[in-house]
Amino acid sequence: MNTVERNMDLIVDKLSVRAGGNLLVDDASFRLASGELVALLGPNGAGKTSLLRAALGLMTPTSGTVRLQGEMLSSLSLPERARRISYLPQQRPLVWPSPVRDIVSLGRFAWGCAPGRLAGEDLQAVDNALAACDLLDMAERPADTLSGGELARVHCARAFATGAPLLLVDEPVTSLDPRRRFQIMELIRNQVRAGVGAFVVLHDVSLAARYADRLIWMKNGRIAADGPPEKTLSEARLAEIYDMRCRVEGLRVEMEAPL
Repeated sequence: MNTVERNMDLIVDKLSVRAGGNLLVDDASFRLASGELVALLGPNGAGKTSLLRAALGLMTPTSGTVRLQGEMLSSLSLPERARRISYLPQQRPLVWPSPVRDIVSLGRFAWGCAPGRLAGEDLQAVDNALAACDLLDMAERPADTLSGGELARVHCARAFATGAPLLLVDEPVTSLDPRRRFQIMELIRNQVRAGVGAFVVLHDVSLAARYADRLIWMKNGRIAADGPPEKTLSEARLAEIYDMRCRVEGLRVEMEAPL
């Protein structure tokens, strides 16, 4: 994989997004730096995906700015954005039963490469991503023969193969069993240990608290809190965000009943 560039910050400042007359994101600000994992938490409809997409330039903000290492995101070409930020969306359809290696190779598209014609650094980046996700032994298998957990690892490997210093991921563990959820988060955490900055939308609060350096809490389009788990995770916070009565023991959360 490409050497990760340190201090490649994503700075979102006072971002608001409207669509169809609805305010989806309201004056949201956050910063993501290399070498940290930030989890974005909140109920359905809180604006998490809209904030993520606006930060990527996939939705046009009504107001506010997004900067990458001091440069306005809007001033960068789409390939340049893709080389700096790797994006793993919530919906990841596969049109053809392509071999695993070909799917992972799509991560090099931002560098002008195509599956089947990789060489040198691009080939090494794909091999490294396959190895990081424990997929080398199934690199030639058709994707439609994989389990849900295996396919989740394939999509992670595709994102990792880009070699971008920042990784934005929308609900990577949805529909996975508990063991596979930990496995996927461990893969992302390993990228962070190597210097990547990861911003991950999650619904599993306990999982987020276990792996994230910071938790960003969102409700009704607004960021309610941003800080380390030990400072922002509380029964009062969970009641505020989810309208649920909860019990917190250390970093473990048990949802008990609606308020």
